[in-house]
Amino acid sequence: MTAVATAGSAPADRTPATGGASLWALGALLAIANFLAVLDTSIANVSVPNIAGSLGASTSQGTWVITSYAVAEAIMVPLTGWLAMRFGGPRVFVLSILGFGITSALCGLAPNLGSLTLFRVLQGFAGGPLMPLSQTLLFLIFPPKQRPAAMGLWAVTTLVAPILGPVLGGYLCDTFGWQAIFWVNVPIAFAAAVVLWRALKPYEERGVAAKFDVVGLVLLVGWVGALQLMLDLGKEHDWFANPMIVGLAAVALVGFLAFLIWELTAENPVVDLRIFRYRGFSVAMVTLAIAFGGFFATNVLTPLWLQNQMGYTATWAGYVTGMVGVLAVFAAPIASQLSVKVDPRKLIFVGVAGLGVITLFRGQATPDMTFWQIAIWLLISGAFMPLFFMPLTNLALGSVEPEETASASGLMNFIRTMAGAVAVSLVNTTWDDAATRNQAELAGAMTDAQTTVDALSAQTGGQEGAIATLTQMVHGQAVAIATNQVFLAVAFLFVVAAALIWLAPRPKHVADTSMAH
Repeated sequence: MTAVATAGSAPADRTPATGGASLWALGALLAIANFLAVLDTSIANVSVPNIAGSLGASTSQGTWVITSYAVAEAIMVPLTGWLAMRFGGPRVFVLSILGFGITSALCGLAPNLGSLTLFRVLQGFAGGPLMPLSQTLLFLIFPPKQRPAAMGLWAVTTLVAPILGPVLGGYLCDTFGWQAIFWVNVPIAFAAAVVLWRALKPYEERGVAAKFDVVGLVLLVGWVGALQLMLDLGKEHDWFANPMIVGLAAVALVGFLAFLIWELTAENPVVDLRIFRYRGFSVAMVTLAIAFGGFFATNVLTPLWLQNQMGYTATWAGYVTGMVGVLAVFAAPIASQLSVKVDPRKLIFVGVAGLGVITLFRGQATPDMTFWQIAIWLLISGAFMPLFFMPLTNLALGSVEPEETASASGLMNFIRTMAGAVAVSLVNTTWDDAATRNQAELAGAMTDAQTTVDALSAQTGGQEGAIATLTQMVHGQAVAIATNQVFLAVAFLFVVAAALIWLAPRPKHVADTSMAH
């Protein structure tokens, strides 16, 4: 994978063309652009029920808004480094933030779910380069002595965005409509693009003609796209009883195998799969895929459950979901320090196992739980997330040779993003299927349903209303049980991921993660 960190780089002692205050203003703009990209990975989570209801789609279909953005963003990872090398990092960054603003406006104007999903894909393509290139450009424009502070500014926006995403998304959705979660990006993106176009000109460099693995990219887009379409469309098309789903599965499988063969033999692969020869990196990636996938999917499931079954508004669902980031802000610096002093495998085990225990408790939910009885577990989980992710980054990058760090970092980012998208689709399908199955079992277990209907008829004014009320009650219980079943399954996967990390050897060296994204 092309190294984003080195694209458009300049000598380390290059003196910025701007003064101190102007330099930090420029740094703040780059950090804000990163903030927007990270924000859009979570701002839509609490808005899915509103989007689905407004556009006449099911909640399951509404999650396409999340998965489409994530998949497009993941595909852009291998492209970003080559684009920055070929056309210059500053130019690519400005065009990306401009494209992000345009596609955000299109998302807000989307008349149906199909067009919204398409615009979210385009938004993901535009937003994909923002996170890695914002970090690269901060490293470029700041002198060495100020780089740690600049990286700290970047880290703060990366940590705060997932907290504010659900909260801001819920408020905007309830107050102005779901379209506002996209329109809020537009003026910020356009203003940033105009200012950065001028401010980054001193750092522009001529692009370098670089070979690009076009075949590898086509194969990557083919199998990833087919896989995600299969997962998103499978449930409503009766899975493998439908020829279209079978065809998508075949394309995904054949495309993946062709992608493996091509990338392992290509001279300049778009994704350097040879990095998997390091056992420590391979184990870390399996752990990352399982643990981050479970974490991300349950955070998407939570607001769906709260709004559809617990009667929460998008705003209050956002308050609950946003709790996960509160303690993460305070735990992150501690985890960062510990990860270079303590065996990272111990920290990863504690972090992932802790998430497993918390998810186990979340699997005991009841329909009469209060706000804090639900939110407290998400609040506590935030303290364990940095213990998992930061040491895992050190373990993965410390397991490869220093010259392969940038490629390993890009591959890690791709796996993390794809794991989240795939997990959301799988968890959403599992949740819906479990609710349907539970409802049938509960209905079949009722021994004296007529007596219940007669009792409810006196309250609802008729048998028809009584049956509807009883059906709603049974459905609510079925969904509550299904939610707990999903949480318990994810808790088990967390335990598996925590145990797997011990298969990795201790890293050979402390990795330089300053340019890891």
